[in-house]
Amino acid sequence: QARFVESGGGLVQAGGSLRLSCGADGRTFSTYAMGWFRQAPGKERDFVAAIGRSSSTYYADSVAGRFTISRDNAKNTVYLQMDSLKPEDTAVYYCAARSGVARRVANEYAYWGQGTQVTVSS
Repeated sequence: QARFVESGGGLVQAGGSLRLSCGADGRTFSTYAMGWFRQAPGKERDFVAAIGRSSSTYYADSVAGRFTISRDNAKNTVYLQMDSLKPEDTAVYYCAARSGVARRVANEYAYWGQGTQVTVSS
């Protein structure tokens, strides 16, 4: 079973940037579609971005134009570059993987990382 580990979270001021990474071991990374989701306290886990096996990308409206998802199959890693951060982006960010095409729905992903906290101060 594949294992995914996020890194790169932290505290940043509004308007700043962070880059999250999610590294994988186990099965061949390139066979997975990858997604990023986030969950704020007391809220549901929301879709942020996804990238297919062919690197097609999808974004939530709330982050389109500010966040960029990418993947490096040689490094078994997916990235989420987050620019122009806002306080409402504060959440635990999770990467997720699924076989097949990228999806926007969390329960369609089989494998999850442990999450990394992103806090944006105003």
